[in-house]
Amino acid sequence: MHRSLASRSALALLFALALAGGAAAQQAQGAAPAAPCGGDLSAFLEGVKKDAVAAGASAAAADEAFAGADIDPKVLSRDRAQGVFKQTFLEFSQRTVSQARLDIGRQKMKQYADVFARAEQEFGVPPGVITAFWAMETDFGAVQGDFNTRNALVTLSHDCRRPELFRPQLIALVEMVQHGDLDPATNTGAWAGEIGQVQMLPRDIIAYGMDGDGDGHVRLKQSSPDAILTAAKFIQHLGFERGQPWLQEVTVPDNLPFEKSGLGGTMKAAEWFALGVKPRDGNTAFGNLEGDLVLPQGRMGPAFIAYPNFKIYLEWNKSFIYTTSAAYFGTRLSGAEPYLKGVPEQGLASDQMKALQTKLQSLGHDVGEIDGILGSGTRVAIQKEQQRLGMPADGWATPALLNAL
Repeated sequence: MHRSLASRSALALLFALALAGGAAAQQAQGAAPAAPCGGDLSAFLEGVKKDAVAAGASAAAADEAFAGADIDPKVLSRDRAQGVFKQTFLEFSQRTVSQARLDIGRQKMKQYADVFARAEQEFGVPPGVITAFWAMETDFGAVQGDFNTRNALVTLSHDCRRPELFRPQLIALVEMVQHGDLDPATNTGAWAGEIGQVQMLPRDIIAYGMDGDGDGHVRLKQSSPDAILTAAKFIQHLGFERGQPWLQEVTVPDNLPFEKSGLGGTMKAAEWFALGVKPRDGNTAFGNLEGDLVLPQGRMGPAFIAYPNFKIYLEWNKSFIYTTSAAYFGTRLSGAEPYLKGVPEQGLASDQMKALQTKLQSLGHDVGEIDGILGSGTRVAIQKEQQRLGMPADGWATPALLNAL
């Protein structure tokens, strides 16, 4: 689900590899202590079976879950070759928030109106928020991944890179088998073990799964009502506040203190409004909420106020471009107009971005890995150097900044 393998539709292929390994990382918080890994597979699975039984599963369910289990070399290959996409916000969002997807999303919201109404009533999550994730993860369930889920989790649990993340997922899968919610021999999904139309890992399905169609099971792969309600419950768990916005498009004047922009600020939306930032929809009713001015491609491109509910998107996926696009998608499905593209300043190619990161690092900034990606650490460093050089400190990497350094 969040930070998960994206769908592999024609549109989603543009970003699938970038998001492929993300969902597993969601378990880093609260993960179980490191467990044994590697060695003989039969012995390893026998150890997992003991843990599953100790956690309350039956031995018969564990035997059923692990019958025929094997290591999948393709999973290991994908895990070690995770890509990162280097598209800009405009490039990514234009491809993912397409008119076709908007049309299908609105159709789905109408088709499952009763389910969405229940989701909002019980969990406070609007239909547009759920539907946008549904679209971006699997194109509304059309493309959910073709890796055997059991084998994917066996492979990643047995592998000694991150067993503490995946072994608990494998134990949860045994519980799903015991509930009759998953056939271990035939269930397929993402390479990192995510399952279903909103791409959730087994532990989260056990914790937040909802039977939306009344059949007594939680089957996110087959049942759209189950997927909708489960997503709503999970999003509420991430901290979504009922009745509050998550992202609002704005226009910005030229004379802002841009050094205060970016995620993690301390200003309220009303303070930005007082400085001349204007919501395009005219709604200033949430000015009392904290509001971060988000400029994905600098002050000359699209601009948004990110409210506290935006944080749930960062819990779902740590990629700034993905989360901003998903949040924007949700606003569109909720009635917002298309954003103003603006005319952003020219950005940097990958090799130029690496050169900029190297310079920033040499100046004492923590930009993380020199990877050519404009991540959060690089954006913060850019803002500091822009401010030092007397440039508008909007966090956007440009040839002018690279040359100035």
